[in-house]
Amino acid sequence: MKYEIGARICKYREMRGLSQKELADKIGVSNSRVSNWEQGINRPDVDILSDICKVLNVSPSEMLDVRLSPDELSEQERKVIMAYRTKTDLQKAVNILLGLND
Repeated sequence: MKYEIGARICKYREMRGLSQKELADKIGVSNSRVSNWEQGINRPDVDILSDICKVLNVSPSEMLDVRLSPDELSEQERKVIMAYRTKTDLQKAVNILLGLND
């Protein structure tokens, strides 16, 4: 059985301009494990998947190819979420404005 998640890991890794070794170093695994995932030989554990998503700045639902129905989020809401994820320097201010600060 060939696992499909490997192709998505490869896609998002390449989009971020990371080598397999660089991704492996950032999540604390060997580059051969990353290679095996990308080849579909095996798949990452759930704990490691979380780290992969953080490093590659991709949501778990995108990584797992789980889609919300189109009416759950508007295109504007998707844009806001993506902008929030990429502008880490503004996240604290946005959280305060929305009353989400701890």
